[in-house]
Amino acid sequence: MPNPLNAISPIWDVLNREVKILPAIGRAIEELQHPDQEEIEDKIVNKEVNTVDSFAEETISSSNELYRETPPIYRSKRHLFRFFIDGSIRTYFLGTGIEGNRSFPIELSQVGAAVIKREDDGSLKVFKHNSKIILLLPKQGNGLSDTLWEKLNKINKPPNFEVIDFTMPDLLADTQRDPRDKAGAKARSIMHRLEIELIKSTDNYRNNNSWLILDGSVKFTEMEIWESWKKIPYVIGVAKSFKKDIIFQLRKRTTKRVDLVDILARLPYGYRTVAFNAWDGDVAFWYVRIREQ
Repeated sequence: MPNPLNAISPIWDVLNREVKILPAIGRAIEELQHPDQEEIEDKIVNKEVNTVDSFAEETISSSNELYRETPPIYRSKRHLFRFFIDGSIRTYFLGTGIEGNRSFPIELSQVGAAVIKREDDGSLKVFKHNSKIILLLPKQGNGLSDTLWEKLNKINKPPNFEVIDFTMPDLLADTQRDPRDKAGAKARSIMHRLEIELIKSTDNYRNNNSWLILDGSVKFTEMEIWESWKKIPYVIGVAKSFKKDIIFQLRKRTTKRVDLVDILARLPYGYRTVAFNAWDGDVAFWYVRIREQ
């Protein structure tokens, strides 16, 4: 099997000729994301969701009706969820480039995503997968000159290899100040795009009896993509980390407000909350406790 990183060789040759490179000490260093990266992302993409005052299912009359039991569905029983999508990302700091009086990080990312299908007997198989190798460089400000950027773009590259300007506007990347963090956030956005492409590959297979689960939020970071297909049905997202500053007004005729911590503290094991509305009813969300406290 050929080395998938061979595509970087001609790019690296040009960089070595045109730019001084201070390599990462010892070897390429994997950039580990900060703790609760998913929570940080959820705060960014759901920043407009602050107060929740409407329900996506029958309205409750008291706080005692806030929770619903979720009995387990065993393998022999009928399952609605047939597809599962998850993405993967690894980002490596290769070194620092210096062109003229400008210095910048050089990063390499491997991003991928796969959709798994569950058959009638409960067995799993890979339905479709996709991956990319991305060299992350800055073009603007303290980054590469236009001349060098044009040279890199003229080099023939395989379909799964891209050279990306991580200073280009991006909802996730724009929240980061450190260039290395910005590059990592740009790679996460590209991973989300792969996930979106895979969701589209299941369009002809999803229906009322065949749903798709996405690992992460269904509210994507690329607003133009979100607006174009946000009403595609039969998709839910499972987020393990989420913003915790949401306030709930459970009944419209009262001024009493409850925060998320209070709701989750009383959520029993094996139960979920009722479903709430967000984003003008385009998204319904709820919380479920899958482990003992």
